[in-house]
Amino acid sequence: MRGRLASIALITSLATLASDRSPAEVGVAAGITSESTAAVTLAVDTRLPLTRLHPRLDLRLGTGLLLLSSREHDGNAAWLLTPALRYTFAGEAAWFVEGGIGAALFVDTRLDERELSTAFQFHDRLALGRAFGDGELTLSLNHYSNASIESPNDGFETLMLGYRWAW
Repeated sequence: MRGRLASIALITSLATLASDRSPAEVGVAAGITSESTAAVTLAVDTRLPLTRLHPRLDLRLGTGLLLLSSREHDGNAAWLLTPALRYTFAGEAAWFVEGGIGAALFVDTRLDERELSTAFQFHDRLALGRAFGDGELTLSLNHYSNASIESPNDGFETLMLGYRWAW
């Protein structure tokens, strides 16, 4: 099962980087978990315009690595697959909002006192951002949970501040 998911991760990562419709973007985000431990995300993504649906709507396809510290253990890490719909507001400020449901595959099923039960977790993401310098600044709220596939379902959240730029 993990071998199959690793293959999907590799294919998705390569497809994201090889997209000729939009340049790839790299990003880094840092924040805190609902357990008050540090979290860092390293990501690669691309945006595909959905102008047929709406002129300000895009689909953001991303993949990356979530690194989590721990007070009691060696921490944890997860591979992320994060599709999101993105709406950019009118005006020169280029504010946008993103939201999506993706997947995360964790190395360990524990995070401090939290028992995740399964390595596979759903990744819900809501973000607000703005063009800033040569890239964009984002503030995101993320929720990780197995949606009661198996008990216990001790999900957790992260609040992250990030920056993405064209690569």
